[in-house]
Amino acid sequence: MSTKLFVGSLPWSVDDNTLQQAFEAHGGVVSAKIVKDRDTGRSRGFGFVEMENSTDANNAINALNNSELKGRSIVVNKANPRN
Repeated sequence: MSTKLFVGSLPWSVDDNTLQQAFEAHGGVVSAKIVKDRDTGRSRGFGFVEMENSTDANNAINALNNSELKGRSIVVNKANPRN
């Protein structure tokens, strides 16, 4: 079963492909999506990555939380379910 991760404090220059590449080194990535402003289309500075399983997700959290991506320290943790 896949596990969804929240990724915050992203630089504005990061796109979906860059986000996916950063996480692929730590396991199978199902999807990677940057959340964009509805009006401007600009990144809102966070996104979600869906990993293939919880082991890959935990590996990614341990490796990437508080790590640097394009000059900024990012936050990675399990996403809260939508209500």
